[in-house]
Amino acid sequence: MTIEIDTHAHTLVSGHAYNTMREMVQMAAEKGLKGLALTEHAPKMPGSTNLYYFENLGVVPRKMYGIDVLLGSELNILDAAGSVDLPKSVLRKLDIAIASIHTLCFEDEWKKEPVTEAYLNAMENPWIDIIGHPDDGRFPVDYPTIVKKAKETGTLLELNNSSLRPGGFRQNTKENAIEMLRCCKELGAKIVLGSDAHVDAFIADCTWSEPVLREVDFPEELIVNTSIVKLKEALKRNKKL
Repeated sequence: MTIEIDTHAHTLVSGHAYNTMREMVQMAAEKGLKGLALTEHAPKMPGSTNLYYFENLGVVPRKMYGIDVLLGSELNILDAAGSVDLPKSVLRKLDIAIASIHTLCFEDEWKKEPVTEAYLNAMENPWIDIIGHPDDGRFPVDYPTIVKKAKETGTLLELNNSSLRPGGFRQNTKENAIEMLRCCKELGAKIVLGSDAHVDAFIADCTWSEPVLREVDFPEELIVNTSIVKLKEALKRNKKL
């Protein structure tokens, strides 16, 4: 599977990644991508950056090494209400926003009802474009319900390559990803393939995503970041322009 833009990657700014912005973009260009989204962890993630980093992203060029650079955030979904850790006044200025549940930041019970509600409410936020790695068995979710909401709200769901890595810390990810993809296929909900790269070598890596896509016989037309044009058109924030 070839993607033109990786929608999920981190730099040193996130606190537990290992390359600079320029190193990440340069590697993306060397790999033949047309774009790269740098989605730094939002402030509630321990060790990450602060609000002012995101407020000041307007000074950064959106073209480097001949490719497009989308600057955004991987937000933390904090509770069943779908609260996230950047205000809408900042979110609306970003190029892209992912919202994810992380163990260190989710304040409600790790049970199916509050987790499902958290995703549903987050997807109502017009500045959240993508739900990140909704595959971790530690946070059980009602997949038919969230896929239906994703379709209704135009929110993209992520197939996260890092989640599927053998020996990874997230639980039951392959089984959960397959269930999510089957629901997406049935309802026509769109997805992105995100590497979740924290080091430049893994940018645009689909090593573990591709076998899952083949197992489900997932239609390529529902994968929006196979084309940078399709991806930009699919982001909720761009539909508001």
